[in-house]
Amino acid sequence: MQRIGEIAAFGTAICWTVSAIFFEKATKRIGVLAVNFYKVVFAFGFLALAGAVTRGMPLPLDAPPDAWLFLSLSGLVGFVIADIFLFTAYKTIGSRITMLFLALSPPITAALGYVFLGEQMGPRSLAGMALVVAGIAVAVLGRRDAKSAGRMSREDRRGYLFAFLASVGQSAGMVLTRRGIGGYDPLSGTQIRAMVAIVGFAVASLLFERGRNLKAALKDSGGLGNTFVGAIFGPFIGVTLSLFAAQRTQAGVVSTLIGLSPVMIIIPAMLVFKQKVKPLEIAGAVVAVAGSAVFFL
Repeated sequence: MQRIGEIAAFGTAICWTVSAIFFEKATKRIGVLAVNFYKVVFAFGFLALAGAVTRGMPLPLDAPPDAWLFLSLSGLVGFVIADIFLFTAYKTIGSRITMLFLALSPPITAALGYVFLGEQMGPRSLAGMALVVAGIAVAVLGRRDAKSAGRMSREDRRGYLFAFLASVGQSAGMVLTRRGIGGYDPLSGTQIRAMVAIVGFAVASLLFERGRNLKAALKDSGGLGNTFVGAIFGPFIGVTLSLFAAQRTQAGVVSTLIGLSPVMIIIPAMLVFKQKVKPLEIAGAVVAVAGSAVFFL
């Protein structure tokens, strides 16, 4: 059973890599809020269909109150708030560097556990956190060198900040998810999160853009197509696999395997976006992922 969970976690890393590529392309065409809204709408449809086929229940009507409470909070924090920061970072600094910042998620999750749950962090955990931070610093410095020898641009600073905030939001979302999912069905648990996210992104669009972006996005078939594919691999298959893995193996193993995405995305980024990746950036990504591994294994 543990091996199945590990395979699911590795599959999640692959899904995150694929979805990040498609979401970056979509965000540059139709904007952050439109991509996020239609992403969760598509995902909700996929999950309803999967629920009808596998459970005979297209909606999570059998979820216990605790699941509704904590998975709804997880959807608000981990889908809505974190993904607004995440997709803005995709748009400003690209999916490759943004995914690297998400390697901070496992240590941040542990830090939140230390602060709120009293969980202890030993010397190995602190060493792993230091490696992750060092790896990100090396990659960022390598990227600056690749662009120019000048000072960091305001756009880059904004992208790095938003990528960091996305990792914090995802960590908080993971804590809430683990509290709420229990032994409940992962597909239906993801559907609860998606339902809350649909409402959250709709409200955000109305508040900040009066819904104009959602109407305009319907006329961009390329942007919606990339969003559709990203939704299949991200909030549908990817999130469901992550919950499946969390139920069947240790959280540290799950986080470490999912954390391979920053390394896995390097080659696709070179092929799809024709990015020139310097050795220093690759080294930073490897060090950051190694830090996640040291942290948990």
